[in-house]
Amino acid sequence: MGAKKVVIALGGNALQEAGTPATAEAQLEVVRKTAKYIADISDKGYEVAIAHGNGPQVGRIVLASETASSVTPAMPFDVCGAMSQGYIGYHIQQALSHELKKKGKNTPVVTLVTQVVVDKNDPGFKNPTKPIGPFYTEEEAKRIAAEKGYVMKEDAGRGWRRVVASPTPIRIVEIDSVRKLWDSTIVITVGGGGIPVIEKEDGSLEGVAAVIDKDLAAERLAEDVDADILMILTEVEKVSINFRKPNQKDLDTITVEEAEKYIEEGHFAAGSMLPKVMAAINFAKSKPGKKAIITSLYKAVDALEGRAGTVITM
Repeated sequence: MGAKKVVIALGGNALQEAGTPATAEAQLEVVRKTAKYIADISDKGYEVAIAHGNGPQVGRIVLASETASSVTPAMPFDVCGAMSQGYIGYHIQQALSHELKKKGKNTPVVTLVTQVVVDKNDPGFKNPTKPIGPFYTEEEAKRIAAEKGYVMKEDAGRGWRRVVASPTPIRIVEIDSVRKLWDSTIVITVGGGGIPVIEKEDGSLEGVAAVIDKDLAAERLAEDVDADILMILTEVEKVSINFRKPNQKDLDTITVEEAEKYIEEGHFAAGSMLPKVMAAINFAKSKPGKKAIITSLYKAVDALEGRAGTVITM
């Protein structure tokens, strides 16, 4: 049995800290800290691939592009998604390569601009749910919705944000390249959930305006590379039921059946924990012996060694 394969899905807090300016420089500082934890995982002998979110970043790229549209044409949404993959990936590969070198490891780290096929008739296009860009007050959100025709929704008690379609990932277009690189390279792929594309009748691909959930895309990736572990890193150390209530209970190891029951009971918010738990369930179900871990970046190594996090198995 060789080294265990781990697909790591990085949440927004691994790229940007609350209360810090939304600049490229501030993001790089956060990513440098994040890279230390990923380098530790690699150093423990795990084979790693990295997926990441892009909600705040793609929202800002779209905003910048639209704001400058009187000077230069605004870029389509899928192009903005590709731009976010490029610059977030660049930050991660630069920071992670540096941390690995400090440990005496010369493992290459590359970013793969990745397309993910979605169904053009996916119900997600009719009901946008994926928050992107900055937070607004209710008043600001209503004004923007009236001015630009955006769909604005309240996001898990943190403020109002623009929401876009979040279709289900069906197929990772560049998966063969990820597999070929796997043994020699740490690949950063399906960034922001992948650039959503639809397959046309002639077999060509066309980008669409949407953001695929990065946890569901990371789960697709984990199945496709036959990973042993899907690790979803977020802001909290463990998944909780009755979150932020007096009877909050943190979960250690739970079965798929228990996780599905908690979803049915409405314990997880649609914009935050729900897609993570759903991705974890899908992966645990995919093959006997697979497990998913949801934990914080800071507890990642502990969680892999069974000392932290929420583990979901069959």
